Amino acid sequence: MPSPSPSHSAVDFQIDERITQCCRWLEAEEPMPALEELAQRLGLSPWQLHRSFKRVTGLTPKAYAKANRGKHLRAAMTPESSQSVTDAAYLSGYEASSSFYKDAPAMLGMAPKTYRQRGQHQTIRFALAECSLGSLLVASTAQGVCCVLLGDDPQRLIEDLQQRFAAAELIGADGQYEQTVAQVVSLIEQPKLGLALPLDIQGTAFQQRVWQALQKIPAGQTLSYSELARQMGMPQSTRAVASAVAANPIAVAVPCHRVLRNDGSISGYRWGVERKRALLLREAQQCSPV
Repeated sequence: MPSPSPSHSAVDFQIDERITQCCRWLEAEEPMPALEELAQRLGLSPWQLHRSFKRVTGLTPKAYAKANRGKHLRAAMTPESSQSVTDAAYLSGYEASSSFYKDAPAMLGMAPKTYRQRGQHQTIRFALAECSLGSLLVASTAQGVCCVLLGDDPQRLIEDLQQRFAAAELIGADGQYEQTVAQVVSLIEQPKLGLALPLDIQGTAFQQRVWQALQKIPAGQTLSYSELARQMGMPQSTRAVASAVAANPIAVAVPCHRVLRNDGSISGYRWGVERKRALLLREAQQCSPV
């Protein structure tokens, strides 16, 4: 009698093990191995690997490798890790500076030198709190709120702030700052009230333009990425607009959650799709006409 075929769960486990191994290769090898080579190592067709990898990780192999390199690049760009931008390029795995300067702006959202100097000569106060969406970090410069982050792990939020403002002096805020945090929490819980706090929106000129456009979308309303691009007079730049939306560092106060896919579905949100869905539902309920 022929031996029984493996169960679906066993096959899935084998696939997951292969994808894990593929991730390790993508994290360790430079340049990135071609899809065909990875598939051959794993005994899969390129199509099988591409489909299985995306099912398991949510990303294509190429996107996974890019995200991993971006993580290492951001870590290497901190003054504590490297002496210069060139030093950071080699620490993050680049063998040629030309490749680094070609890739870095897309990964960092700005020129490498600008990224490294973010927060230079600035003092940034910050505080942590809890709200209905989980952990919350609010940070401000002398000009206004510069960062609002959401997540599950407060320590990760602090690490994110440290990466965003690598050259700044970060200070845990005193009791007086709790009023600022309380206003941000109120905005999350009662979006129809709005936010009266000043913002210090720090990014490239293009990013700032997109983020200012986001602030014009009223609570309870949404736009698609293409509609937002058209309103800005840039109908051919939908992808660039979408990238700037995704890079927004001031959650809720700069309402990037109000931008949807063209078909109206809820797309990715850097602080979690469920948080985006909860924000939109709350705004729809509070701001709908009586």
